[in-house]
Amino acid sequence: MTIGVGGSDFATELAGIRNQRDAVPPIGAEEHARRVDRAQARMAELGIAALWLDGTTNLAWMTGLKHGQSERPVGAVLPVRGPLTYLCPEFEVEKLKTMLTLPGEVRGWEEDEDPYALFSDILRASDVAGGTVALDEMARVFVAEGLRAALPNHHFVASGAVTGYLRQRKTEHEVALLRQAMGMTLEIQAAAARGLREGVTTTEVGEFLAAAHRKAGFDGGPAFSIALFGEATAYPHGVPYPQVLKDGDVVLIDVGAPLHGYVSDITRSYVFGTPTQRQRDIWNLDHAAQAAGIAVAKPGSTGGAIDDAVRGVVVAAGFGPGHRTPGLPHRAGHGIGMDVHEGPYFVKGGKEILAPGVTGSIEPTIAIYGEFGIRLEDHIVITETGATWLTQPAKSVDDPFGQD
Repeated sequence: MTIGVGGSDFATELAGIRNQRDAVPPIGAEEHARRVDRAQARMAELGIAALWLDGTTNLAWMTGLKHGQSERPVGAVLPVRGPLTYLCPEFEVEKLKTMLTLPGEVRGWEEDEDPYALFSDILRASDVAGGTVALDEMARVFVAEGLRAALPNHHFVASGAVTGYLRQRKTEHEVALLRQAMGMTLEIQAAAARGLREGVTTTEVGEFLAAAHRKAGFDGGPAFSIALFGEATAYPHGVPYPQVLKDGDVVLIDVGAPLHGYVSDITRSYVFGTPTQRQRDIWNLDHAAQAAGIAVAKPGSTGGAIDDAVRGVVVAAGFGPGHRTPGLPHRAGHGIGMDVHEGPYFVKGGKEILAPGVTGSIEPTIAIYGEFGIRLEDHIVITETGATWLTQPAKSVDDPFGQD
């Protein structure tokens, strides 16, 4: 029997989960103010006169305001010089004031008024009568069109050169939050493995993962949860039907949740029972491919280089080529932060240069339809000299959680 898999039950494991929410404090108003300063410096460098933050993760990252998007535009206007101004429907103004982490003026528009005209008024009051406006790249089309119509004298660009650029370069505080979130989810992964028994369903696993993440102190239940047994593990994003665990099945669990807004994302694959030689070989190959990814991760490298290294190991073993199956059908990994998938992407041909502070996954899947799949996912942070893991990768196919 694989070490650390089975032998307990979900009720016992859930009782042992401890709340670790306060191990790392959340991002505070002072840090959000520094983010505004960094954004304005970046805007000045790029010749951008103003930035529109829609009700997206970009708004939450910059200001701490978590509002979401609707048919009524809500967001913030940041000129290259001067204070940030929030914009929302007039009937939401007083409520919005209670939601602010970073103080600022809140301007409202009535239901029969044009919110984009108010945006124009805010820019004129900031002495931004023309120039380039960076538009939140996550904004909806109708918002983009409304802003363009209200500001015919402005040129619009996507905000990624400001928001994406800054969000990719994580501070030590952000890295600490990610490391803590990842470690908490890894503990839950190990608890889930111990709780398995023959006859358990993937639905029951999902229920345990949700309850465990809430009890551990995450912001809520998992942002996503994939639990697969047997042949279904070959499908990277799962299948639309539950499975029942039996002896000898490969188990794949991919799960994560937000902690103070920063998302964990850990995948473990192992065997319930004794691995066959085939399972052992594929697990070891996936483990080697993951290790090859971190070996080339360093400042000045690219996401494409990570994908090349990971995929090269898989193809050299006779799989693929490229994205063909049996083999590795998806990119090697993705950036992570307040969104579980964000830039940069570790994808073939990716030319985005990695900088210190970049965090992301290395998660090759070896998918063999009709048999099983293996995915091992951990995350790295780019340092000044290379890269380090935020969590320790799985140890071995016989002892995936390193308990011997």
